[in-house]
Amino acid sequence: MSVKSKIQAVKDIIQMQFIKNKPTFKVMSIDETITEIINKKLSVSRYGDDEVLMMANQMHKSFQTYDKVMARKLKNIIDNPLENHIVCIPEVFGDLSKFNENAMKWFDYFLSRKKYLYYRYFDTNKKYGNSYITRCYMDLNDKTPCGSYFEALKKIWQDRDIVFIEGEFSRLGYGNDLFDNAKSIRRILAPAKNAYVVYDKIVEEASKLDKNCLILIALGATATCLAYDLTKLGFQAVDCGHVDVEYEWMRMGATTKVPIPSKYVNEAGDEGHKEESLYDNEYLSQIIVKLGTKY
Repeated sequence: MSVKSKIQAVKDIIQMQFIKNKPTFKVMSIDETITEIINKKLSVSRYGDDEVLMMANQMHKSFQTYDKVMARKLKNIIDNPLENHIVCIPEVFGDLSKFNENAMKWFDYFLSRKKYLYYRYFDTNKKYGNSYITRCYMDLNDKTPCGSYFEALKKIWQDRDIVFIEGEFSRLGYGNDLFDNAKSIRRILAPAKNAYVVYDKIVEEASKLDKNCLILIALGATATCLAYDLTKLGFQAVDCGHVDVEYEWMRMGATTKVPIPSKYVNEAGDEGHKEESLYDNEYLSQIIVKLGTKY
């Protein structure tokens, strides 16, 4: 362990002492959160460990290197709520039995060291949405309701013109039926990692879209910020994270985070195939613009 890591570990222990008797956070269930989004046509920004560590300048290996402007923006979103936008955090501050063994071990490890950061940035008097709306398969212990979660999610984009703002190798919906009930699909592609470097260009391109379209974003922590800023511009924008990968794993009946052909699955240590020749004309015709991509 480096000297810097040792110093941070000591700071973590000290900070954890101050939250021992603090009330826990209020987080909606997955079903409640999806229902709120559908009924109120809410935009969604999701916060997980990457976003919390970004705000604290304690980033680990991630989609996104630390950026102080981005960190300030992430804090601003929490501190300045919008009526038609919901902030989501994980429902992990109490009983963890709903999660499988691997997920439980991770949350035990992370929260034993970094739980105080949630108290630094979030309000225990406020009720948050559940960030697991888009991670509603692999980490869950009981997978019985997972199919119903995805069916509920599909109602968000039912008969909508949708635009994906995604990493260049994410390929949301490619090869499956997750978005087959949408009216149309278009795509804005950004770098698979460190997408925030082209943030202003993404906003510029997105601002040209019709306000009636639904924007679904899969860009790591960049998506958290983008959903909020696009909401201010009049769009409904949902940070949809790993929803496509989770859906693929459910269809496969996977019990571990395995690679998915032709898609970037960072949590499986696999970046998928990068050659565009693998894709049919329909997929290629959906691409509006590529911003800072390699291919």
